[in-house]
Amino acid sequence: MSTSEVAGSRYWKLIKSFWIPLNESWDEDPRAFLELFQQVPVAVRHLYASHWCRSEVCNGGLQQFFYNSTGLLAPEALAGFQTVGLQECALVLAEAIGYFGPRYPRERSLRLRSLPESCGERASWDPFIALDERFYDAEAGQWHRIADIYAEKSTV
Repeated sequence: MSTSEVAGSRYWKLIKSFWIPLNESWDEDPRAFLELFQQVPVAVRHLYASHWCRSEVCNGGLQQFFYNSTGLLAPEALAGFQTVGLQECALVLAEAIGYFGPRYPRERSLRLRSLPESCGERASWDPFIALDERFYDAEAGQWHRIADIYAEKSTV
């Protein structure tokens, strides 16, 4: 789906006014971001978090999602996938979150310490490579349609 198609989607119309303020706040302090995040409507939280997770995973895998600042949204993305109806994506993400142990690290620096260094053949260092394939199969291009259906049912 092209950028213009995303911009015209129902789910994008629901989240677009929150997009910049949320994106600009996540690098400063995860706690401050989460406080701001809790102030936006629930439907926006579900779509925003799962949108970012799906975008990162489809671009560079779960490793990229957890490596980048967006990784702080993993628990919210999990709830988002469950709520919008992408249950298998939620299961895959839950398994990937489990890599970090019983307490998920919201701080990027802590996640980076847990992730292996990326050098050489990706299959030799990426602990999420098999999960990536499961995620791609589960998502199978359904995100935009399912997100639009959820957005249409939601009130903000």
